[in-house]
This record gives sequence, structure tokens and C-alpha cells, in this order.
Amino acid sequence: MNEPLSIYFMAALYIIAGIMHFVKTKMYMLIMPEYLSNHRGLVILSGIIEILLGIGLCIPALKVFSIYSIIAMLAVFLLVHFYMLTNEKASLGIPKWILILRIPLQFALMYWAWIYI
Repeated sequence: MNEPLSIYFMAALYIIAGIMHFVKTKMYMLIMPEYLSNHRGLVILSGIIEILLGIGLCIPALKVFSIYSIIAMLAVFLLVHFYMLTNEKASLGIPKWILILRIPLQFALMYWAWIYI
């Protein structure tokens, strides 16, 4: 356990976020861009990936791979954030200012992962 405690906190966040894809599947399906097919499958797949990458952060041999993968995943998830910003149904009633703030938050999360390389 030579890693800073905050990387384990990050790992827990991704594991919990991944689990939420199974708990709130329908909600996640609502925010999927219409141009993507198989929303349920993509929600489940992204949940599995988040869980595995969170676990990977805790395994020294997988840490760097997991970090790069998390950054890539967060970049892909920007599609969902922009879709929520431009589609009223997908916004789930979240105020527009919060949806706007989520965009730089994605980049902050990418940077947070990057600092552990």
C-alpha cells in the first residue's frame, strides 16, 4: 500500500459509479445519446468497465493501464454530458448550469487520474 490514500478513494468512486449502472440502469439509459444503439447493453458494459478500472487502480501491475483507460473513458463520456446539455429529456431536469459545470469536472477527473502515472 505505497499509493496515496486518494487513489483508493478514486478507485472506490469508480467502483460505486459502476455499481450504480446496475442499480439505476433505466436512468443511465435515458441519458444515452439517441444515435447510439443498444442503450441497455452500453450502460451495463460501461458499468462493468468502471468497476474493473476501479479495481485495476488498486493493482500495481494494472494501475497505469487503468489510469489511461479511465482518461479515455471520461473523454468518451463527454458525449453523454454534451447530449444531456442539448437534449431536454436527457437532462433529467438537472439545471443547465450544473450540466455546464459537469464538462470541466470531466477534465478535472482526467487530471486527477493523470497525476498518478
